Parts: sequence; structure tokens; C-alpha cells
Amino acid sequence: MLGPVAVSENNVIGKNNDLPWHLPEDLKHFKELTLGKTVLMGRKTFESIVSRLGKPLPGRKNVVITRQEEYKAPAEVLVFKSLDEAVQNLLADDVYIIGGAEIFKQALPVAQGYGIYTRAWQF
Repeated sequence: MLGPVAVSENNVIGKNNDLPWHLPEDLKHFKELTLGKTVLMGRKTFESIVSRLGKPLPGRKNVVITRQEEYKAPAEVLVFKSLDEAVQNLLADDVYIIGGAEIFKQALPVAQGYGIYTRAWQF
């Protein structure tokens, strides 16, 4: 499990369910890192991506974790009820955790011994 995390100087990774910055260099790096891979995210992160792009992240296997029992996602999106369930089903994949904060918090103990890519930005 890997976490490509862009962090501001004051340790902010998101604001109001969106990125707190628009940096083309960061978005390009994210795309290069995750294209063709599995991206795992919480429901709110997924919904913010769909509201921005009109669809799940293209060129990636999108995986969503939600506690909502009857959550409806597009057919090509995998939905799991917990991080543990997702990890058990994605053992063979390179999984990039892309947010949000709650998913990162849950994944840190699991990701020990794996890689976390960070990029720090000054604002």
C-alpha cells in the first residue's frame, strides 16, 4: 500500500472535501504515479472527484470505502465497507491510498513497511 500525499507546510492535505491548492505539477505527478494502478479512497473523496471530473479517475481501478450500506457507485468501481475488507480483496494490487483524512488515518498502521510519497508545498 502506498500513499501519494501532498501536504502543505502546516500539514493540510485537504479543505472542504477538495484540494486546498491547484498545482499542475502536483496533479501531473499524481497522474504519473497512479495511472494503471489501483486507487483507494473514502466515499467523500470519490464523490469530490466525480463532481469535478464527471466520472471516476480514468485509467485506474477505483476503490471506495464507505460505511453507507446501500451506496451506489458506477459498475466499474469496487466498493468495500472497511479498509480491512479492501486490503484482503486487493492483496495482488499496487494500491495507492488517495484520501481522505479518515482513510489515511486508518491506513497508517497497515502501511508501515510500505511507502508513503509526500510532497510539501509552501503557500
